[in-house]
Amino acid sequence: MSNPTWKQALSERMPPELGREIDIFATELELRRQGKLDEKLFNETRLRRGIYGQRYDNGQRHDGKRTQKLDYPSPSVMKGPGTFWDAPGMQRIKIPFGSVTPDQMDVLAELAEDYSDGIVHVTTRQDFQLHFVQIDDTPDLMRRLASVGITTREACGNSVRNVTACPLAGVCRDETFDVTPYAKACSYFLLGHPDAQDFGRKFKIAFSGCKDQSCGLTAFHDLGYIARTRTEKSETRRGFEFYVGGGLGAVPHQAKLFDPFLPEEELLPMAQAVCRVFARLGEKKNRARARLKFLVAGLGLEEFRRLVLEERAKLSADARWTELPSALKEGRPPAPDGLLIASSERPARGAASLGEDSRPEGFEAWRATNVYPQRQSGYGVAVVTLPLGDISSHQMRELADRARRFSGDSVRTTVDQNIVLRWVPEADLPALYSALRDIGLAQPGAGTIVDVTACPGTDTCKLGIASSRGLAEELRTRLLQKNLMFDEAVKDLHIKVSGCFNSCGQHHVADLGFYGVSRKIGGRTVPHFQVVLGGQLTENAKAFGLAMGAVPSKHIPEVVSRMTDSFREAARPGESFQDFVKRTGKVKIRSLLEDLTVVPSYEENRSLYSDWGDPREFTLGDMGQGECAGEVVSRFDFSLAASERQVFEAQVQLDDGDPERAYQTAFRAMLQAAEALIRFQDAEIKLSSDDTEGVVREFRTRFYDTKLFFDPYAGGKFAQYFFRAHEERSNGGTGATVDAAHHRIEEAQLFVEGVYACHGRLLERLGVAVV
Repeated sequence: MSNPTWKQALSERMPPELGREIDIFATELELRRQGKLDEKLFNETRLRRGIYGQRYDNGQRHDGKRTQKLDYPSPSVMKGPGTFWDAPGMQRIKIPFGSVTPDQMDVLAELAEDYSDGIVHVTTRQDFQLHFVQIDDTPDLMRRLASVGITTREACGNSVRNVTACPLAGVCRDETFDVTPYAKACSYFLLGHPDAQDFGRKFKIAFSGCKDQSCGLTAFHDLGYIARTRTEKSETRRGFEFYVGGGLGAVPHQAKLFDPFLPEEELLPMAQAVCRVFARLGEKKNRARARLKFLVAGLGLEEFRRLVLEERAKLSADARWTELPSALKEGRPPAPDGLLIASSERPARGAASLGEDSRPEGFEAWRATNVYPQRQSGYGVAVVTLPLGDISSHQMRELADRARRFSGDSVRTTVDQNIVLRWVPEADLPALYSALRDIGLAQPGAGTIVDVTACPGTDTCKLGIASSRGLAEELRTRLLQKNLMFDEAVKDLHIKVSGCFNSCGQHHVADLGFYGVSRKIGGRTVPHFQVVLGGQLTENAKAFGLAMGAVPSKHIPEVVSRMTDSFREAARPGESFQDFVKRTGKVKIRSLLEDLTVVPSYEENRSLYSDWGDPREFTLGDMGQGECAGEVVSRFDFSLAASERQVFEAQVQLDDGDPERAYQTAFRAMLQAAEALIRFQDAEIKLSSDDTEGVVREFRTRFYDTKLFFDPYAGGKFAQYFFRAHEERSNGGTGATVDAAHHRIEEAQLFVEGVYACHGRLLERLGVAVV
C-alpha cells in the first residue's frame, strides 16, 4: 500500500478545476446510487470518464500466463446492463500521444496496487488501463491522477478519444518535423470542447511525422495528420497531409485525402469544423452507422469537404488556434490548468557514443531489436518490451526510477503496447540494459514478429469471443523458441490478434491478423479465429486485409508456422509479405491451410474444444441425435460452407481486378446464408432459392423483427448489412469500386458469422444442445 502522507501531498497539488470536475462526477455517482439519476445518462457519464464494466467468467481471469482467483461476485450482481456496483470494472486512463513522466508512472504503480490487481496495461491507443477497479474508488483514483496532470475525461464514450502520435516524434531520423506539440495542442483544444460533445460515436485522431513508416497509422483514423512542408516565397512552411473518414471496426474504411497541405495554423480550426459537421449530420440512432467514416462515405468526399469548409468559414476566431501550438513548440506552458504542461524534453544526461568496453550478456541481441539511434547524435531510444502490454506495479515503479536516471522525462507508450525511453546516451545503453534485466524488462524482439499485439479478448472484455491474449502469448512463446526475431526473412512481419471482429487488436493491418469467432461442432462450441491476410502496417497502414477462413484456435500456431515457412522458402528477393500473398494467390494459400480447418470429434481430440490459457471446455453439451435433427444440421452446415466459399471466391475476384463481380458474389453469399438459416428453422418452407425477395422477406420477419438474429456482440448490425446490400442491388447499383467491393466482402463474412451464431442460439432454444 502507498504512504498516506505521500497521497495527501499529491492531493494538495491537484489543480482546482480538475478537482471540481471530479467532485461533480462523485456527486453523479452518489445520485445514481440513490436512484436520482437516470441509468442511461449515468452510463454515458461514467464512460466519458473512462469507466467500463468488464467480463467475469466464474471468477477466473485467464491471460495465457496466469490463472488468478478473484473473490468477486458473478455478473448476476450487476444492477443493469453495463453498470457495475458490487463487481469491479475497468478504468481507462487517457495519455495524449503516449507521453508520460516518471512521476506519473509512480502514481500509476500506486493506483494499480491500491485499486486494481497490481497490473498496468498499455493499450493499442497508447492509453493505460487498470482492471478490477471498484466504481466507488474511481473518484479518488481520478483525484490522484489529476494531481500529476492526468485526466480520464473522454477516455471512452461518444467523444474525442486519446490522440495518438508516433512515439519517436522529435527524435525520428525520417520525420519531416516533430508533431508532438501539434498532437498535444489538438488533444487539449478538443478536450471538453462544446463542439465535440454531441457525437453519435467515438472519434479518433492520429499524427505521424512521416508518410512511409507505421508509427502514426493515420489511415484508419477519423482525422489523420502527416507532417509536410512546402516552400513559399523562399520560406519553408509547415503543414499536414490531412485525411478524414478512416476507421477499423468490423468493416474498415481507408481514410480519404481531404487536403494535401493543410497549413499548421489551420490544424485546430479545421478539426473543430469537422467536429461540428459530424455532430450535426452524423448518425445518432443507429450506432452501427454512427462513425465519421460512414458520413464521409454517404455524402461523398467532395460534398463532405464542401460542408466542412463552409463550417470553417462560419467559425469565430479563437486565439487558442495559434497560441496552443506556438507555446508548446517553444516549450512553455500555455495555460495554468494542470494539464497543458510544456512539451520540451530535457535529457537526463549529455550525449555520449557507445564505447568498446565489455558488454553484459544478452546486450547485443537486445540492442539489435530494441534500440533506435536518434537523429540527435549520441542518443538512442530504448524500447521496453511488454508482452501482452502488461507491466506490474513493481516494474512500473522501478522503470520510473531508471527513466529518471537514463532518460529524464522522455517516456512514451506505443501502439504496439510497449514503452520507450528516449534520449538515452548511447554510452549508457549497457548499464540501462542491465538495470532493465534486473526487473525483468530486458526482453529483446521489440517490433519484430515475436512482438505480438493483442486486445483483452475474453479475459475482461464483454465482447470477446475467443482468447486473443492466450493465443498471442502462445504465438510469442513458439516464435521465441524458433528464434524468429533474428530470421532476416520473417523478423519484420507483424502479428495482431483481436478477440472479436471489432479490430481492437488492429488485425486488419497486420501481415498475419486473426480475430475470434466460434463454431459449433457436434453440439459443442469450438473457439476459432478468422485468418486475415493482405494487411499492410507500413505507409501509415496502407492496406487492409480480408478474412479468408476460420481455423480452430488451437491450430493457429500451425497457420503461422506454415505461412512463415512458405514465405521464407518461396519469397523473391526483396519481396514484401503482402506482395508474396498477392503473387501466390489466396486459392493456393487456402489449400495450404485447408486441413487445419477440419475439427475432429470431441472424442478424437478434446483439446480443440478449449481455448488458449483457459482449461475449461467450451461445450454446449451433448446433442440430441434424432434422425431429423441430424439431417437438418448437416444441410445447414453444407449451406454455410458454400456461403463461406462464395465469400472467398469474391476475394479472389477482387484480387483478379473484377470488383463488380466480387461485389455481387459477396451478396449471393449473404443470400445463401440467410436461406440456410430460414430452412434450418422451417425445413418444410416453400421457398425458391431464386426468390431473392422471398428470402429477404422471410429472414426479416423470422430473425430481424423477432430479434432472434441479435446478439451481445453486434445487435442487428450484421442483418442490416444484408438488407442494405439487397436494397442497393434492387435499385440497380452497378459499377462497384474496389473499396465498395472490399467493404461488401467484409460485410458478407460478418453476416455469415452472424448466421453461425444465430444457428447456435436456435439449437439451444430447441433443446438440441445444452450448455
